[in-house]
Amino acid sequence: MMSAQEFKSVLKTEADAVENYLSTCLHNRNIPQRLQAAMEYSLLAGGKRLRPVLCLAVAAMLGAKKEHVMPFASAIECIHSYSLIHDDLPAMDDDDLRRGKPSNHKAFDEATAILAGDGLLTEAFVLMTETAQHISAPSVLSAVNTVAVAAGSGGMVGGQQLDMDFTGRNDVSLEELQTMHAMKTGALIRCSCECGAILGGASAEEQQCIRTYGANIGAAFQIVDDILDETGTEEELGKPVGSDLEQGKNTYPSMLGIEKSRELAQERVDTAIEQLTAFDGAEALFLRKLAQYIIDRVS
Repeated sequence: MMSAQEFKSVLKTEADAVENYLSTCLHNRNIPQRLQAAMEYSLLAGGKRLRPVLCLAVAAMLGAKKEHVMPFASAIECIHSYSLIHDDLPAMDDDDLRRGKPSNHKAFDEATAILAGDGLLTEAFVLMTETAQHISAPSVLSAVNTVAVAAGSGGMVGGQQLDMDFTGRNDVSLEELQTMHAMKTGALIRCSCECGAILGGASAEEQQCIRTYGANIGAAFQIVDDILDETGTEEELGKPVGSDLEQGKNTYPSMLGIEKSRELAQERVDTAIEQLTAFDGAEALFLRKLAQYIIDRVS
């Protein structure tokens, strides 16, 4: 068994390894100084590093070396960071704070923020393809395709469009809300797990279990995020409490209430954990603990 303290220690170690890689991954790429500063301002602003940690843990559970998968895992974090920069823009969510600091467009300017997001998205594909130095090209190609689909117009980008379409409406159904979040938030979390499976050489059956695990923790993560927007502190969130409701966004608590939302998140976590019954070892145990850690933030 792994205690809560042991889990947090392992999580920090894994996140620190990602942080170290991210701190230099944009160096020596001929990026103009101001643009690189803006890209690194958001990329190195902290965060849980959940997506790359998931990718690395799944790959390692299947026998891959984490250092071989690190460029790919870090690329997913680059895509996540780009999405946050663009989400915060005045034309989108119009947020002035991100992780307790001025949003990218506030620290620099709107044009530079847009270019910083564009740069991070494109550099991500450079990093992903560099993984082919150690992992077979067909596996890398399959994983790159998985990321592109998850991050694209049928995934994260499309989810952001739905989020804007649904804002201010009071006729959005729970099913529509779940679909939107499965695209906007869940797709990149799910594909982080799925890409770890692909790069780790998982069988089709193993990939399906890991895909379902990722989809369910992605859903739980969003529900918990919605709950914390109402119950957390500005220090925890890095932005004002209640900003979702203030912007007229539909959330799980606004539809179901806090307690029903917690129950739904726990159901998702339980389903995720069930998917890992065929896997053993330290990494499988860590992934089970990670799923439960998501819901423990609001327990």
